[in-house]
Amino acid sequence: MRLGATLAHLSDAPPYPVAGWARRLAGAGFAHLWAPEIIGRGRLVPDPFVALAVAAGATDGVGLSTGTVQVPLHHPAELAHRMLSLQAVCGDRLALGVSPGSTRDDYAALDRDHRTRFRTFDENVVRLRELLERGGDADARLADAPTARPPLLLGSWGANVEKAARSFDGWLASGYRTTPDEMLDALGRYRAAGGGRAVAYALPVPAGVDLGRLRDDLARYADAGFDDAVVVIGPGGPDPEGVRALLP
Repeated sequence: MRLGATLAHLSDAPPYPVAGWARRLAGAGFAHLWAPEIIGRGRLVPDPFVALAVAAGATDGVGLSTGTVQVPLHHPAELAHRMLSLQAVCGDRLALGVSPGSTRDDYAALDRDHRTRFRTFDENVVRLRELLERGGDADARLADAPTARPPLLLGSWGANVEKAARSFDGWLASGYRTTPDEMLDALGRYRAAGGGRAVAYALPVPAGVDLGRLRDDLARYADAGFDDAVVVIGPGGPDPEGVRALLP
């Protein structure tokens, strides 16, 4: 199992300086770096496309992923343009975590309907895929489109676990408010449905975290068959080097 980390934390403290934090995480040995999309929750979380573009210039070799872009908050053409622009910067290091979103505040900030997010997600993802396959050109007239679109990973729960297995290139299982038992139970459903890459995502590592328990949780995820785990190291939390050492 590979271990990754987010470029942003989810507390009320000022954001991490993206370039310096990306270099430190990469230097500590994290295999991939992730950036969430959070807009209306009362704190600045840097835009994932900006953060990952900066991280691409500050690092070499590590994977770079959104985790997650809330598809219903965007027009599919605008979102495809931003994704392909990021791919031009990151190259084949890029993967795209997408989701219907979950938090009402993000929808309220952009005057979007939170109640219809699942239907809107399903509709918009169809168009988004078409545009990514065509290189962002609505009429498919681009001469030099990217050779392949980035992998699309679905971050969602419920029946969407099976949808991730059937229709996406991977699944992000958020561990931010979920127990390891719930994560492992859902992983079994995902594998039974034929799912590929599985990511234990957004595992909180706040100040004062019990590193022994975190080590045990990571071992459980690895033994169960998760391909990746991603930690969110909070301000005042343990050094990245110490967290990375928890997973041999």
